[in-house]
Amino acid sequence: MLQSKFVAGLLACLALAAAATQASAQAWPARPVRFIIAQPAGAGPDIMARLLGERLSRIWGQSVVVENRPGGANIPGTIAAVKSPADGYNFYMATGGILLNVHTFKSLPYDPDKELVPVAFIGKAPFVLSVHPGVPASNLKELIAYLKANPGKVSFASEGTRSLGGMMTEYFRVLTGTKFTHVPYNGAAAGLQDTMVGRTQVTFQSATATTPHAKAGKLRPIAVTSSKPVPGMENVPSLKSTFPDFEYVGWYMLYAPSGTPADIVQRVNRDVERVLKEPDVARKLFELGPVVEGVGTPESLRQFHREEHARWAKLVKATGIEPQ
Repeated sequence: MLQSKFVAGLLACLALAAAATQASAQAWPARPVRFIIAQPAGAGPDIMARLLGERLSRIWGQSVVVENRPGGANIPGTIAAVKSPADGYNFYMATGGILLNVHTFKSLPYDPDKELVPVAFIGKAPFVLSVHPGVPASNLKELIAYLKANPGKVSFASEGTRSLGGMMTEYFRVLTGTKFTHVPYNGAAAGLQDTMVGRTQVTFQSATATTPHAKAGKLRPIAVTSSKPVPGMENVPSLKSTFPDFEYVGWYMLYAPSGTPADIVQRVNRDVERVLKEPDVARKLFELGPVVEGVGTPESLRQFHREEHARWAKLVKATGIEPQ
């Protein structure tokens, strides 16, 4: 008899908890939602966050506030995200740098594996290996031959030694056995400009940044870093076709602080997918550069997160860059 009463009481408690969770999900959002990003206003991730936020606000009936926390190798923005309340009103629009930092810094004031949960995948950002039009190479084989014939005389521009483009540059050096001068800049714009005018001759830059200059004939694309063709550069081969281990792309993902209610994570995942399928949103994202392949599920994104950890660790080790 006592056992029956205990079971009945337990079932009643579970039913009440389920009802409370459902009510919570239905009531959310009851106030504005915040998207934190680690880039300045006007940068690609900022534009994407505001585009998604504007469309999501229509669905939710609440505004989405984008909060910029730029600089410091994305660290200030990540700190702001992990310290935010896990109440379903705080999200972090992160780039792949969130995992790259784990392998390039000796210590960080946060642990992205434990303090953040993936919510929705936004898109991938392939990079392009390009040369100044004056470089006598129209394909990868010719570029490698040119570098080997001119050891130390060719300059590669990147947006920083510890950036993804900078690490790709060093990995390219390792895989090809070539010698060249790596010129790191503070950001992508200066390196692109110097390559276009010939002060540097080769550069690894995002497809977003490269495409308009390639179309204008100011840069000659040699290879892309993704295994799939890059929109607008379908005839440019992948580095992976020559070097099977060379497949690295930037990416954008929406995270939430660990402990955010699972039902809200699922709701945001579903609503982001709905927004990304809107034709005009897809077009605008295409113009910004990300290749949209689906938002994934919270479970599949956790697996992606783990795989990217291993990929970045391999890249850092191959380049010989020591954590600082």
